[in-house]
Formats: sequence, C-alpha cells, structure tokens
Amino acid sequence: MHQDFHRIRRLPPYVFEHINPIKAKARAEGVDIIDFGMGNPDLPTPPHIVQKLQETVLDARTHRYSASKGIKGLRKAQASYYGRRFGVKLDPDTQVVATLGSKEGFANMAQAITAPGDVALVPNPTYPIHSFGFIISGGVVRSMPAEPNEDFLRALDRAVRHSIPKPIALILNYPSNPTAYTATLDWYKDVVDYCREHEIIILSDLAYAEIYFDDNPPPSVLQVPGAIDIAVEFTSMSKTYSMPGWRVGFAVGNERLISALARVKSYLDYGAFTPVQVAAAAALNGTDEVIEEVRRIYKDRRDVMVESFTRAGWPLPSPPATMFVWTPIPSQYAHLGSLEFAKLLIAETGVAVAPGVGFGEYGDNYVRLALVENEQRTRQAARAIKKFLAAADGGKSNVVPLKA
Repeated sequence: MHQDFHRIRRLPPYVFEHINPIKAKARAEGVDIIDFGMGNPDLPTPPHIVQKLQETVLDARTHRYSASKGIKGLRKAQASYYGRRFGVKLDPDTQVVATLGSKEGFANMAQAITAPGDVALVPNPTYPIHSFGFIISGGVVRSMPAEPNEDFLRALDRAVRHSIPKPIALILNYPSNPTAYTATLDWYKDVVDYCREHEIIILSDLAYAEIYFDDNPPPSVLQVPGAIDIAVEFTSMSKTYSMPGWRVGFAVGNERLISALARVKSYLDYGAFTPVQVAAAAALNGTDEVIEEVRRIYKDRRDVMVESFTRAGWPLPSPPATMFVWTPIPSQYAHLGSLEFAKLLIAETGVAVAPGVGFGEYGDNYVRLALVENEQRTRQAARAIKKFLAAADGGKSNVVPLKA
C-alpha cells in the first residue's frame, strides 16, 4: 500500500514545488518577493465582462448544470472570433468545444486519442501539460526541437521514420511558452503537408495569439488549407482578457477529434458555471480595445524589463510575443543549472524566476521571467540583481553605465 500508483510513478517531481516553499518562507519572514516565476496575470478582468457576470448570476436559471461542451452562445462567439481574426470558418456545433482553460482541454484531448504506448512528438522545452497530458494517458513522448525552423522539419522526418510505433500526434505551441518563439504561416504549411501525408494529428496551443509586440499577428495553423483534416487548436481567455481564474478556453478544429474530446468531457464535467460562459461570450463579442490595452501593458513591461536587466549586467533577449522572457542563466552562475540558480536568486535578491528545467531537460540552462510585475517593481528587481551580479564578479560589475 506504500508504493506509488502507476500514473503517479510516471510523473517526475514538480520543479516548482522546490521554489514555492522557498518563496513562502521568505514572505513569512517579511521579505518582499518580486515574483516573475508564475505566469499569473495581475491585470484585472475588464469591467464590462465582470458586469455581464454579475447580471447573469442574478438569474436563478443559470445556477443549474451547464453544458459540458459549452453553451451555444459561447461556441458561436468563438467561431466568430476565428472568422474575424484568422479567416477560418468553423461550425460552432461540431468544430468548437469550450474547455475549463486550455490546460484541461489539452489533457482531455490526450486522454481521448492516446492508447498505451502511443508516441507523441513534443517540443522540448515546452509548457509541461504538452508532455504530461500524454504521459498521464499512458503514452510515450519523443522530444522535438522547440524552434520552428528547418531543423524542426528535419527532426520531424527523423522521428516519424525511426519511432516505433509511428507517432500519432505532433504538438505545436507558437507563440511559445516558455521560449516565445513564433511561427510563420509558410512554416505551418510545411508541417501540415508532412503530417497529412503521414496521417499525424496536430495539436496546436495558441494561448498567446493576441500577446504580440510587432506588426505581425501570429497565425493559426488552421489557416493552412487542409489543416482542418488533421488539426485541433487550443486557445484561452486567461491572458487575452485577463481572466486566468475564470478557467475558460477552447478547442477548435477537426470534427472527429472535437467529437472525441466532447465525449470524454461529457463523462468528467458539466462545463463552466453558466454566468462565466455568458460573460466570456460577451468578451469575445466585444471591442478589440480590451485586447489592445492588454497588449500595450505587456509590451511596456517587456521593454522596461529588457532595458533595466540588461543595464544591470544580465542581457535579456526581447521576446516578440507572449508574456514571458526566456533567457540564459548569467554566465557566472551557469554551472548551477536553472533550479539551483533560481533558489539562490530568491535567497540573495528576493527575485523569483521559473527554472527552465521545469519546461524540459533542454531548458536547464535558462530561466523564464513572466511580465506580471509593474514597471516600478521590475526596476526594483533590476537594482537587486545588479548588486547580486557585482558581488559575483568580486565587486567588478559588468553593468552598462546609465546615460547622463
């Protein structure tokens, strides 16, 4: 009775379980933790969405069980969004399912399509559920490069030729969490063509479709002709509308795959609380000004973080999308690996980051910083890191001097 259950044995220790107690202990001791670790949006949900929730919850009829696949109005709103944003036509009855966040939808899709021993191709590093959804379902994960380029396409071909059994699914995540890589429509076309030829399902995580900082909105894989034959895409309202605790996401795409997901969900849940779904539909049907304001705030935070940390002696790459900065560990501490560096950083500076190893073994030389603190707090963190790095250099800091 003391042996771990089979599925639990297949799960490694959750990396963030090592970090969270350290943060909690420091806070209990009065330390002001500046927390870039968890991608937990701090922005309030826009007032008109909250108001719609309040209005709807007063109707007692909405207190009953809801619809597992999502109420009709919400599914229609998501289909309309895909039409406006991507030019992709979806049938809200057969090609759209509302999920309890994209994470739940992804995990249940893995349950729906995976038999014991099935192989899934998953980028490494990547968001943990992309791997562990299949592992929990009894599948086997083969790692792929994270960057969407020619190397990825060559690795895809090798994986299909040398995996036994042949892979059933390929996971895509662009803009990527944690790396912030973005993909082009031409690259998607090459992937779709290959996967259609080899009858491989594509599961695309597009949670950060609206958090981008240049003039090139990230495309959907479903924009590629024929992608609907093999692909399902997952989106979320958590970041776009600052609704992380509301737990509203979507799976859209191939009818057969969507039907399988809907059937699994029908055994597991009755859907989100109806007023939450009504408010989510109001968000999707509302003005894009809300999205533009969220995007502007994250861009400003990105610019301040990159500038202030770089001046402090820790050069950060400027991400083109997402609410994350993915950066190598400072050279002075590269030997520690991401987990030990993250622990040391909290202890010495009160700044928390996410260890890259939590997103896969190939992330161990990196850490992820979430854009969830305001500009003042970010500059405060940079000052602490400047002192930390100067001490590591024996007082000889490699910081960039501020302009007069």
